[in-house]
Amino acid sequence: MSRGVVVIGAGLAGLSCALRLHAAGVDVSVREKSHRVGGRVTTDVVHGFSCDVGFQLVNPAYPALARVLDEIGAGLRALEMRSFGAGVVVATHRGRAVLGDPRRLPSATLSSLTAPVGSLREKVAFAAWAAAAGYLPAHRLRDHPRGDTTLSAALDAAGVAGRLRSSVVTPFLSGVLGESAGSTSAAFARLVVRSLVRGTPGVPARGVRVLPETMAAALPDGALRLDAPVASLEEVARGAGAVVVATEAVAARRLVPSLEVPRSNALTTFWFACDRAPSGSPLLHVDGEGRGPLVNTAVMTNVAPAYAPPGRHLVAATVLGDRSSDLPVAEREVRAQAALVYGTSTARWDLLTAHALPHALPALPPPLDARRPSHLGGGVLVAGDHRDTASQQGAIASGRRAADAVLTHLGVVR
Repeated sequence: MSRGVVVIGAGLAGLSCALRLHAAGVDVSVREKSHRVGGRVTTDVVHGFSCDVGFQLVNPAYPALARVLDEIGAGLRALEMRSFGAGVVVATHRGRAVLGDPRRLPSATLSSLTAPVGSLREKVAFAAWAAAAGYLPAHRLRDHPRGDTTLSAALDAAGVAGRLRSSVVTPFLSGVLGESAGSTSAAFARLVVRSLVRGTPGVPARGVRVLPETMAAALPDGALRLDAPVASLEEVARGAGAVVVATEAVAARRLVPSLEVPRSNALTTFWFACDRAPSGSPLLHVDGEGRGPLVNTAVMTNVAPAYAPPGRHLVAATVLGDRSSDLPVAEREVRAQAALVYGTSTARWDLLTAHALPHALPALPPPLDARRPSHLGGGVLVAGDHRDTASQQGAIASGRRAADAVLTHLGVVR
């Protein structure tokens, strides 16, 4: 048995790192400052409603996710996934239209072609761009032969412009990337689209917290310590073979001041309870007219009924930015726009909670650097989506990569 390793942080990166080290026979200890695991991937239960901390989807097409669940003998079935439909509802002045993937949502084929949100030429151009992203190998998307550029420039080059882009593509991807200017790396955006083409995202039946809880349950007894903040590396490094800092970027820099961290994209999600579902669709809804700050909204109970008590419904609504300083104003704006999107009054909706996340997603401008170094030297390593890609896939992959670097550092034969 090699000297023990301390992992700071029990989010997806820290848990995946600890699981890989444990499987290799390394004595591992995980320290988590919170009273629960998951980091940003968790769920608040408010009056019986499951409100994920930020609007979050789990994509079964993420290879790192499937791998780690299979290795602990759980598999995706342990999450009891409830899938969104493979499309989006676009609200315009003329009503609501469904645009969807004809392979998985054939009922939306005609609507997709005739929806008043762009010309047929635009729709064909976007379908071609998305299909190319969906079926090329991941390494080809990361290492584009003409180099990386911004998402905005890539869409321009692909002929995706006009009404379709402003009404559908931009609001949809804004909620995924955390920005609306198209400044994100085109290579990363293609990887995101690839995962959406290959898998249908959803949520665990009892909230996204089930994912980290399932991972944590596979750790050996006593390996995980909750309510155990770490003030400095020196506090835990004494006698350890290595220390892995697996926190979000800003917290990681407090422990490792020399660490370069990316800028963050912020998101704020409002959670509303209502007696009648404003839509019967299990699809994401966007405002094709851009009549407010809302980038997407969904009736969560149309996808996962257990997110709410019997007879009630739960609506998620997300805007760009950290709106913690003006939540009442943002709430009024969201209610007004949601009424237009769903075509119904929102006056009687009850606000359950709002999650303002200033560091929701690391910004990934071009050129994409999806493999930032894990080993900083001296037995100190770092993991998190800020070392890989801004996604659950990136967090898990970075944790596993950090674990491999630890094993090399310790000289453990795999």
